[in-house]
Amino acid sequence: MATNENLPPNVIKQLAKELKNLDETPPEGIKVGVNDDNFSVINADIEGPAGTPYENGVFRMKLILSHDFPQSPPKGYFLTKIFHPNIATNGEICVNALKKDWNPTLSLRHVLTVIRCLLIEPFPESALNEQAGKMLIDNYDEYAKYARLYTGLHALKPKPKSRSGTVSESTTKNMDQTNSSLKGVDPKNTVSGIVTPYPLTPKPGNVQDLPSVITSSNGTGVGESTAAPATQKKESGMNKVPADKKKIMDARKKSLKRL
Repeated sequence: MATNENLPPNVIKQLAKELKNLDETPPEGIKVGVNDDNFSVINADIEGPAGTPYENGVFRMKLILSHDFPQSPPKGYFLTKIFHPNIATNGEICVNALKKDWNPTLSLRHVLTVIRCLLIEPFPESALNEQAGKMLIDNYDEYAKYARLYTGLHALKPKPKSRSGTVSESTTKNMDQTNSSLKGVDPKNTVSGIVTPYPLTPKPGNVQDLPSVITSSNGTGVGESTAAPATQKKESGMNKVPADKKKIMDARKKSLKRL
């Protein structure tokens, strides 16, 4: 297990000061977990920003600091599953603040704030999840639908228990959003009332339409899946999102208009 011994004393002192400040005055929508015995792994819970497909979700992520931090940037990972162009299926985060724009003077507060802003304004031109990036550019509504679906399955805040048996206002709101995200989905295509997408693992160099939901006729088991639309033509780039610059800007404007 990593400990503070892996970091220089001056770095430990600076981190202790930063983490104390984050604990006492956390950034909006971010709660940092502090482990005094190990500053090399910073855990944080990020609330999905209002007006985005991640609203009402809480996403656990971590920053891993190397032994030569802050000369080298930390590595960021989402531990909660999320459908986002700049977050890979293994949770790795692609954001310039942790790569080419890294500066040893940047604070953890700045890094965490930038990561939360990524949920507001994705960058499909540097996508780690190729399918999410292409969908964001070509069909924002479809992208938002799948992002809300993942949020509902993996990241929704725990619903408060109601002693009187009545449905709380927050519960009703969550139900309404779930119903909205499933608009147009046949109720028969569910397992116990939950629509579950297949894992999104595209083959290298081949961009495919997302598969349809798992179906079950009686809710007691998983039935056959409906066929997805015909696969699209292979794109020329292996790991890059084939996106026209104008389409990227249009998709980003459409995303921000919803806030």
